Amino acid sequence: MKDAFSVNSDSFDDIDFKDSTAEVILPKSGVKRAFDVIASLLLIVLLSPFLLIVAFAIRLDSPGSVIFRQPRHGLNGKTITVSKFRSMRIDMTDVGGAVQAKHGDVRVTAVGRFLRRTCIDELPQLWDVLVGKMSLVGPRPHPIGMRVDGVLFTDLVRDSDKRLRMRPGLTGLAQIKGNRGPVHTEAIAHERVALDNEYIDNWSLLLDVQILLRTAILPFRKGCY
Repeated sequence: MKDAFSVNSDSFDDIDFKDSTAEVILPKSGVKRAFDVIASLLLIVLLSPFLLIVAFAIRLDSPGSVIFRQPRHGLNGKTITVSKFRSMRIDMTDVGGAVQAKHGDVRVTAVGRFLRRTCIDELPQLWDVLVGKMSLVGPRPHPIGMRVDGVLFTDLVRDSDKRLRMRPGLTGLAQIKGNRGPVHTEAIAHERVALDNEYIDNWSLLLDVQILLRTAILPFRKGCY
């Protein structure tokens, strides 16, 4: 990486990869997990009044549950259940994730459109971070049945399983680089995998902090719908 996120990869010589999907053994992985727990707990406490307001708005806008839960790829390919604020009509949600959202998607509710554009719909994943299913920063967890041009994402990109070496994140390097939201083309899929693996190979706590700070401005940029 040759930009502001450059990290000296020499310090990662002692990383032990057992196979392409084995968990990354990071020299300071305990520090990363401790940071996740402290930061996610703090954010949940600070944001709880706002989260309640969002939940109330969703209930007023359309019938159905406030939280949408979906099976996704987690660490080492293990299936995890990821939580989001529901942004689509309850009778049109796609649990498998085969049909990705698109501009003008009729499934998205009025409140959901705002939540998706600002990434607020992802905030319930702070709980997933706290309990250890996710990390604050890492490759975004994709739905099990996610397809790109009719092809499963996992079949489309060679070595895509390598991005599962680390817990999936609430945000990541790919997202702050502009590769966020739905993956509708093979080129976007390849770029996302490359950026995810670049993050894993150059991980540091400082890099996590930098990504989180950059993520704070994402709601003001286009990309999600």
